[in-house]
Amino acid sequence: MIIDTLNNLERYATLNPFIQEFANYLKENDLSAHAEGKVELKGKDLFVNFNFLKGKKKEDAKLETHDVMLDIQIPLNGPETYGYTPRENLPKLPCDAERDITFYDGLAEQYFTLQPGQFVIFFPQDGHAPCISEAETLQKVIVKAKNQF
Repeated sequence: MIIDTLNNLERYATLNPFIQEFANYLKENDLSAHAEGKVELKGKDLFVNFNFLKGKKKEDAKLETHDVMLDIQIPLNGPETYGYTPRENLPKLPCDAERDITFYDGLAEQYFTLQPGQFVIFFPQDGHAPCISEAETLQKVIVKAKNQF
């Protein structure tokens, strides 16, 4: 997992070439002005979901992992809290291969909060519980990039 500000996103491009592709997109697009929906940058290998979601309480946020894709998550309209548990500390459960997601019961081991202008990158080894917020509507961006490891 990586937490940083959007100003530093390009520093992580050596970890995955799709990070640079998204950084280029970010330079030319105002994320907060975008309508809800999906933008494909490299087909199924790199796409951006613009979401308006209902904030959740910690108890309602499900831990999840992904086998194929990594997530870059960016809150846009206010703080967003995330739960985190290393995948090695989660039970071995089958992945829904079509949706590339595994859900887990229970609370996360740790929690952290991001502000607008920050991002988090979750890799396949990172169990995460997103969308924890008191906001009625949480505006956020979720970038899905094919894992290169």
